[in-house]
Amino acid sequence: MSIMVGYVPTPVGEAAVASAISEAKLRDQELLIVNSVREGSRVDKSVASDEDLQRLKDAADSAGVSARVLRPSHRDDLADEILELASEHDVSLIVIGLRQRSQVGKFIMGSHAQRILLQADRPVLAVKPSENH
Repeated sequence: MSIMVGYVPTPVGEAAVASAISEAKLRDQELLIVNSVREGSRVDKSVASDEDLQRLKDAADSAGVSARVLRPSHRDDLADEILELASEHDVSLIVIGLRQRSQVGKFIMGSHAQRILLQADRPVLAVKPSENH
C-alpha cells in the first residue's frame, strides 16, 4: 500500500508533503507525490518544477521513505483526478493541503479539498500550514 499527497508549490503544498512523509514513515508505506497539470493550460501556477519535485523526493528519501512522483494531466476536475488516482493505486491515505478561504469564496468557487474530503472512499488527512507562512 501507499500514501498519496497532492502537491502544489505553495506553503500549503509543502505542509501537505511534510505530513505525508511523516505518515508514510510511520506506516512504512511508499509515498506517491501527485502534481497534476490542467490539459491545454499555457500557464498553471500549480505546476511544480522538476527541481521542486526532486527536492521533495530527496526529502522523503532522507526520511527513509520510498517516494514516486506522478504528473498526470486533468481536463476538468482536479478532485476527480485525485480520487481516481487514489483508487487506481489503492492508497491507504490521501493527504491534501487546505488554504484559508472566505465563506463567500468557498460558496462561489467550490473546493477541490472539500470534494475530496466528502467523496473519498478511504481516509483523508487535511493539513494546514503553520501560522508563520
